[in-house]
Amino acid sequence: MNRDLKLLEERIGYQFSDEKLLRRALAHSSYVNEKHLPKYECNERLEFLGDAVLEIVSSEFLFYEHENLAEGDLTKIRASMVCEPSLAFCAKQIQLGEYLLLGKGEEATGGRKRESITSDALEALIGAIYIDGGFANAKEFVHKFILNDMENKKLFYDSKTILQELVQANFTEVISYRLLAEEGPDHNKTFLTAVYIGKKEYGQGRGRTKKSAEQEAAYQTILLLKKNKGCCERSEQ
Repeated sequence: MNRDLKLLEERIGYQFSDEKLLRRALAHSSYVNEKHLPKYECNERLEFLGDAVLEIVSSEFLFYEHENLAEGDLTKIRASMVCEPSLAFCAKQIQLGEYLLLGKGEEATGGRKRESITSDALEALIGAIYIDGGFANAKEFVHKFILNDMENKKLFYDSKTILQELVQANFTEVISYRLLAEEGPDHNKTFLTAVYIGKKEYGQGRGRTKKSAEQEAAYQTILLLKKNKGCCERSEQ
């Protein structure tokens, strides 16, 4: 399923001088083990480097974006910005999972959509860009694909909490999540969940876990409420 890497380069707006770096950023440990390659050929070393680059770029961004916040508050915001769900959300936007090099077992169990794998690969990609093109190009990538549209991303990865606040402020009914369907074999399930406010169904979401399906359903419900009533404004302030 691994696609033409040129398409990925076009999507991210960066062309590698050394394509081997890009391939290594996409090589999961399961692929390396299956091919009997040295351990260092997987993307974990690049992930280690990319994590450090992401930390300094996001720290600088927050330092100037929130001039009146104390260190502790900045640390909390940074942690939420670069947490696994947030990075997986960013990876999904560039369809990074479609380009991963996975072992057959990981492929069969849905590794391309697993948040832990796609978020690690995104950090590895940052590390690869840093090695290939220097700090400026890595910083540009982080700003373009991770630090952009932060309000919408916060709505996504804090969706259940934000929705709970919205419902408490604007409805008399209680919120509930209902599992509508489970699809696929046990090792590769997809869950379909709906949000109900009282007896009325609102957003639906699909996910690899019940938790991620609920998160997506909550996010879709927030967007629906925001469109219809504008009642998200309270939680975004």
